[in-house]
Amino acid sequence: MGRLLLVLLLLALSACASKKPTEPSAGAIGAYKVGKPYEVQGVWYYPKVDWEYRETGIASWYGPGFHGKRTANGEVFNENDLTAAHPTLPMPVMVQVTNLENGRSIKVRVNDRGPFANNRVIDLSRRSAQLLDIERAGTARVLVEILPQESAQLIAIAQGKTPDDLDMPQAAPVTNVEAKPLGGAVPASPTAPGQPAPLPQPTATQTAAQPPAPLPWPTEEVQQVQVQPTELYIQAGSFTHAGNAAALAQRLAAFGNAFVAAARVGTQDFYRVRVGPLASLSEADGTLSRMVAAGYSESHIVVE
Repeated sequence: MGRLLLVLLLLALSACASKKPTEPSAGAIGAYKVGKPYEVQGVWYYPKVDWEYRETGIASWYGPGFHGKRTANGEVFNENDLTAAHPTLPMPVMVQVTNLENGRSIKVRVNDRGPFANNRVIDLSRRSAQLLDIERAGTARVLVEILPQESAQLIAIAQGKTPDDLDMPQAAPVTNVEAKPLGGAVPASPTAPGQPAPLPQPTATQTAAQPPAPLPWPTEEVQQVQVQPTELYIQAGSFTHAGNAAALAQRLAAFGNAFVAAARVGTQDFYRVRVGPLASLSEADGTLSRMVAAGYSESHIVVE
C-alpha cells in the first residue's frame, strides 16, 4: 500500500512539472524600450521602431548561461519561454520566426538585446530553438517578421495603456517590391533609408472602463510552411545610384564573387552590393569577418 501511494505521488508531481506555465501578469513582460544607438565589439547598432520589419539571416540560440538573469527590458530570462533577443527591434514585440531549412514556424516575444556574433539576425531562447529544430545544430537560416497588432498589444500593456491609448496613425499605403531573383524563394527586406511605416490601428476598440485585452502570449503551436532551397550572401551596402554600387562591388572583388543586385521598392530603384553565393555558413562567417575587419562594418549575411 505504501509503495502504491508513493507511485501515485510521483505521478502527480510529474504531471505538475509538465504543465504549461499560466499566462503571466502584465508586469512580467518588462518595460517598453527602444534604446539609443550602441556599440558592441566595434559594431554599431541602431534600435528603432520598424513595423514593416522582415529580414532573413542566421538565427542562434541561448539559454543555460543566462537562465534567471535580467533581460535588456528588465524581465527575468527563462530559457523555457518562447522569447528571443534582437539587436534593434523595440521590446517587447512579437515576431514570427520561420526556419527556412525545414519550414517550421513559431511566434516568439522579443525581450532582450543580441546576438552580437557574426551579425546573427536573432538569438532564440532554448525552447524556441527546440520547437524550430535548431537546438542541436546551433544555427539555422531563418526569416523574421514582426507582427504589428500583437506587438501593439504588448507595448501598450508594458506601458500600462491599451492599444487605443497609443499614438498610432493609420498605416501607409502598401508599396510593391520588385527584385531580381537570387536563387531563393524568400527575399530579404530592402535596406532603403527613411522612416518606417506607422503601426496600423488595432481592429478591436477599448475604453478606459474596459479590462485590458488578454496578452497575445506565444504558444507552442508550430506551423509547417513550404520553403525552397536558399543561398547565403553577404550584403555590404545598398545604394540609389548604380555607379556607387558598382564601385563598391569592384572593391569587394578580393572577397569573392561581388555583384550588384537591383531591386525596386515602390517607385525607387536600389542597388544592393553582395558577395556570394557562399557554400556554407562557416565560409560565410569567415568572409564576413574579413570584410568587417577591412572596414565594411555594415556587412551582414542574408539568405535568399
